[in-house]
Amino acid sequence: IYGMEPPDSSVQSPDLVSLELTVENVEKALQQLYYDPDMEHKNVAQKWLTQAQTSRQAWQFCWPLLSPDKLPEIQFFGASTLHTKISCHWADLPTDQHQTLRMQLLSHISHFSSGPKMVLTRLCVALASLALHTMPQGWPRAVADMVRVYQPEKEEVNAHAHCLALLELLTVLPEEFQSCRLPQARRAQLREALAGEWTAVCPLLRQLLQRQEGNSQVKERALRCLSSWVGLDVPLHGESEGLLQDCFAALSDPELFDTAVETIVSSISQPDCQRYTDALVNLMPLVLGLHDQLKAAARDGDMETSHGICRIAVALGETHSRTLLEQVEHWQGYLALVNMILFCTGIPGHYPVNETTSSLTLTFWYTLQDDILSFEEDKQVVYLQVYRPVYFQLVDVLLHKAHFPSEQDYTSWSSDDKEQFRIYRVDISDTLMYVYEILGAELLSNLYDRLGRLLMDTERPTAWQDTEALLFGFQAIAETIDVNYSDVIPGLIGLIPRISISNIQLADTVMYTIGSLAEWLADHPMMLGNVLPMVLQGLVKAELSVSSVSTLKRICRECRHDLAPYIHDIMTVSQVSVTIRFTNSQCMWLMQGLGFLLSALPMEEILGSLTTLLTPHIQRLDTLAHQEPSPTAKLSIIHILGMLSSLFTTLDISRQDEGSEGTTPAQARPNPVVVVLQQVFTLIQTILSKWLSDSEVVEAVCGVFERSVKTLLNDFAPMVQQLSEMLGQIYSAFPQASALDLTRQMVHIFAGEKDHFSPIQALIELVTSTTLSIFQQVFQPLHKFLVNKL
Repeated sequence: IYGMEPPDSSVQSPDLVSLELTVENVEKALQQLYYDPDMEHKNVAQKWLTQAQTSRQAWQFCWPLLSPDKLPEIQFFGASTLHTKISCHWADLPTDQHQTLRMQLLSHISHFSSGPKMVLTRLCVALASLALHTMPQGWPRAVADMVRVYQPEKEEVNAHAHCLALLELLTVLPEEFQSCRLPQARRAQLREALAGEWTAVCPLLRQLLQRQEGNSQVKERALRCLSSWVGLDVPLHGESEGLLQDCFAALSDPELFDTAVETIVSSISQPDCQRYTDALVNLMPLVLGLHDQLKAAARDGDMETSHGICRIAVALGETHSRTLLEQVEHWQGYLALVNMILFCTGIPGHYPVNETTSSLTLTFWYTLQDDILSFEEDKQVVYLQVYRPVYFQLVDVLLHKAHFPSEQDYTSWSSDDKEQFRIYRVDISDTLMYVYEILGAELLSNLYDRLGRLLMDTERPTAWQDTEALLFGFQAIAETIDVNYSDVIPGLIGLIPRISISNIQLADTVMYTIGSLAEWLADHPMMLGNVLPMVLQGLVKAELSVSSVSTLKRICRECRHDLAPYIHDIMTVSQVSVTIRFTNSQCMWLMQGLGFLLSALPMEEILGSLTTLLTPHIQRLDTLAHQEPSPTAKLSIIHILGMLSSLFTTLDISRQDEGSEGTTPAQARPNPVVVVLQQVFTLIQTILSKWLSDSEVVEAVCGVFERSVKTLLNDFAPMVQQLSEMLGQIYSAFPQASALDLTRQMVHIFAGEKDHFSPIQALIELVTSTTLSIFQQVFQPLHKFLVNKL
């Protein structure tokens, strides 16, 4: 807001509610809205002005507000009122006044062509709305008329201003069409009418872009105007093709570069462009002609230029991949475009600190391989002969881009840069998975041979980043592709212990690579001895806790039946680590892994191992249970109960029973989890006696039993009576959602069991009566209040 004087603070703000709708009063309301310090007065003014805009009188008072002697904010309100009336209240205007309104708007746009810009834009939007209401019957050549009225002649005094006003009008017209709400049939009719008007717009834009003496402002507006129109699916052939070539010429002007990039990308990214195959083919030389400029920008560290050219290349190559692949007579041109995009993928520098371009290309490689593999088999063979070598080069490029910087540089990166780099590597990992679809097992052999040469060549020093990148490639593929039949994995497992780990990032990748091969290790248990000691060594290092715990959990889940020789070492290291080194979530992951491990032990050994594992934690829990409640004690109690929940989530002996013959059925012997729960039940009751009103502690207690019930199912039967009584006590004293969830689980499993019907029935009755009493306490006063009101 500029130009309007603040009101005299000694003058009381007018009572707008009683004011007539006059120009003078509108100005008073605007002054109150902009300058009155009282927010209540501002809100009153805002409401009054909104009502004024919707009134019938607005058709009249808006014009005086646009007088040259008015302040810009008053003129802006007048222009906005016109747009509101035309867009929302068009039916109020008699048909015989349509022509007059159009001429008035055309005249005012001409008057405001030199500014203020905000008023000009609102008037252009108003005229655009009028055109959309009257096209094609009431104003059959609307756009052509606009061009004829405002197209400037060189000798005109205001030629430059009229030209900018015309471009503003032509730009907002498609935008108003896209934003307004229209019935489907009317929208289709208008889209067709506007597309027909493109023949009046295209020559004008070409003329303006080709002017040698034209200033950059006019050319920039012309480019933006084209971006607005391409959303209407205007044809790309004929003169439009020439216009797009003019946009490429504008890339040589640094002032127009960014806008030209946006215009070209939006133009060739339209799916409808695929209908114009010849035009797309003709665009390839224009894009390829930017390669030298791209190389120079990459060499000079000009990120903006390299980024923009990359966007253009990817827009053409990715959006129209299949169309251009099918133009077999132009295969060399498209191959050159693919290699140009490959250059963008491998652009020098570390993402995101030195470059941000390479990430733009990653989805292209997926699209290309997907399109190649969608062809019939005979065509696939031909395309693969051409593009497999490119994808092998891509692997080299991707692994190079995944390299960590030097430790000194990496330390200087911000946390945000490190997170972006992590996400970038995940994207590279996904891309390598797609590359595997093209290259198959040969890709793994390639990676294995390179890793072998690195590790076996002791004479030449190797950067740890090279080893890490190759392992990263293996891990990316093994995470999602079934590598069980690969003949290089045994060699990889043999190479891993030879890696000299001197860096956290390398150590993490080694761990994750081992974890990704857990399913393969389950089929080849004799190889566990090669890698499991490395995982256990990682467990005792705090900086490797995340990767080592994750890997051990995966190994315990997949290989649990083959871990008997290592169980003592795993349990010993885990007990030490879980006590002093791990975060809460890492402890939970580790306990889940140990649950898988213990599930595979003989029944007679499970309880002893459980006792050894849990005794320190239960003793600690007993100490906490007898302390006075405190925030520290609460966190420790919840942590230990969470560990129990995690352990009991995966400790499942049911599969062991299914696979065994001649053994005692599970029902005839106590489940080890049930034995432990029975032993700690009194301790848990002690905890509840002090923490019953704390929903987080109660939720942790219920979590232990809920996880156990879900895992054990009918094996939980010996505890149904005890748990039902405890749940009833919890819910009747302090009704909580976690108790209801556990009750639902119990009912679901045991309500149909004759032996357990009685305690479950008693629990349901208690929960129901407690809940009903809560509803009565809450809704009875509300009901009385409503009755009294009525």
